[in-house]
Amino acid sequence: MRILIVEDDYTSRTYLKGILAKLGQCAEAEDGAIAVAAFQEALTNNEPFDLILMDIMMPKMDGHEALQEIRNLEREANIPPTKEVKVIMATALSDPKNVVRAYYKGGATAYLPKPVEKSVLLDTIRGLGLYFGPTGKAS
Repeated sequence: MRILIVEDDYTSRTYLKGILAKLGQCAEAEDGAIAVAAFQEALTNNEPFDLILMDIMMPKMDGHEALQEIRNLEREANIPPTKEVKVIMATALSDPKNVVRAYYKGGATAYLPKPVEKSVLLDTIRGLGLYFGPTGKAS
């Protein structure tokens, strides 16, 4: 599995990579603009990401804007909705407007509150059909 971790906080990126590196190849981006460029490059190289874990609040381009750009790139590449990259949005904001915006306007696949807990993250990924541990449960 190819995973893109989009998080402006270095410590959070390192923590998430420690969890996700066991599931596949991880790339990192520190803001939305870098994430969009990495996503485009992966599409161009025919090595698309399977999962993106994206913070909402970031400098330069926030997660909402980056997700819209990523979904636009998928449409331009004629990727059907069933084949779109799975995107988990994460934020410390507990504002329901952010959740609604991420899901309904941005096309997020899932939403997690911060701090992201390992078991919740793995269960979410398993729920998206991307990871099953040796026993069929997230580990």
